[in-house]
Amino acid sequence: MSLTLYAHPFASYCWKPLIALYENATPFTYRLVEDAAGWAELESLWPIKKFPLLRDGDATIVESSIIVEYLMRRYPGTTRMIPVNDDAALTVRFMDRFFDNYVMSPMQTLVSDRLRTETERDAKGVADARKMLDVAYGWLEEQLTPQAWAFGSTFSLADCSAAPALFYADWVHPVGDRFPGVLAYRGRVLARPSVARVVDEARPFRKLFPQGAPDRD
Repeated sequence: MSLTLYAHPFASYCWKPLIALYENATPFTYRLVEDAAGWAELESLWPIKKFPLLRDGDATIVESSIIVEYLMRRYPGTTRMIPVNDDAALTVRFMDRFFDNYVMSPMQTLVSDRLRTETERDAKGVADARKMLDVAYGWLEEQLTPQAWAFGSTFSLADCSAAPALFYADWVHPVGDRFPGVLAYRGRVLARPSVARVVDEARPFRKLFPQGAPDRD
């Protein structure tokens, strides 16, 4: 086995494969992409220059969800990230897409707007993103079961996706008391040892968060 993950500890989409790797104690080399040499190496492998990127020998695997599924197929561990049952597998994949599209994406819209100058701010885009997050939180409130994971009783790809999405989304658009089930699930998933490890590894980089990270989590 010769796995290398190109990633950064504070990058939200990098959390998904990192959680999967830690969950199953899969050995790998962590290639931190931070300086010019790291970016050049990443570009030589993937001209789009987006991480995470996994190298397995001569194979290159990109996109966070695909990396997790690749790991499950090639390097399975005790935690199966996608169920064997086809219907359950579809639901897990759907939940993964839900967190990426309807929680992570609007969260990133809010973060990106913070990086703009006052004259470049997009008030409508921000309002739309906040509305989408409220709708997403509301939908999740009806779906999540107390003491369970994003889908059923087993930790899965859906939770690997939920953890970074809800972690950062709550920083820019708090879940609050309106959605107690979502807030409880967020706390539950962040307490998972594999997730807590990723959170801790990202702590030294919190100064990078636009307008400052909240003093919690």
